[in-house]
Amino acid sequence: MKIIIADDHAIVRSGFSMILNFQEDMEVIAMAADGIEAYQMVAKHQPDVLLLDLSMPPGESGLVATGKIKEDFPETKILVLTMHDDEEYLFHVLKNGASGYMLKSAPDEELLQAIRVIYSGGTYIHPKMATSLVRELVNKDHKVKESDPFELLSKREIEVLPLVAKGYGNKEIAQKLFISVKTVEAHKAKIMEKLQLKSRPELVEYVLKKKLLNF
Repeated sequence: MKIIIADDHAIVRSGFSMILNFQEDMEVIAMAADGIEAYQMVAKHQPDVLLLDLSMPPGESGLVATGKIKEDFPETKILVLTMHDDEEYLFHVLKNGASGYMLKSAPDEELLQAIRVIYSGGTYIHPKMATSLVRELVNKDHKVKESDPFELLSKREIEVLPLVAKGYGNKEIAQKLFISVKTVEAHKAKIMEKLQLKSRPELVEYVLKKKLLNF
């Protein structure tokens, strides 16, 4: 199977590459340092599996990249790699189309198993996180949960949100995302409306609470 590795640490990319290329049924065909480059490599090579780090500052995050890649290249299976054993991250990446969620602390054998499972069409969730997923599904059967306003944000609004919180101006955000200043202003207005926020301090507080600054 053809595999691409996307992680912002070169030593991590090299380590995973050595492990995977040692397998008879796996070949690493490209690597990327952030979400934007991951998208470009997937577009160029059409891999079977993409190993995608969730947090890749200062480039585009794995969460945003997952949605874009899955929308444009649905045949590529995405296995998210992360240090975050946080159920909110798990639910978001699965909703965005990932086929698996692995903690970087897992042993090599589990990584290889996860790749083979998702390549075969299955879903692989790290055992520690699978408990959270099952609990969430059970809870949904017993009560109606209040909707999270974050779920209302578009992929582009999810990109804009942390940049605003970090203090970037409209022009800087426009240049980073290759969109117009007016478009940035429109996204900011929609974000404030959807999240029911009234000021930038409230927005920053929201982003910190949701642990979105690495996005």
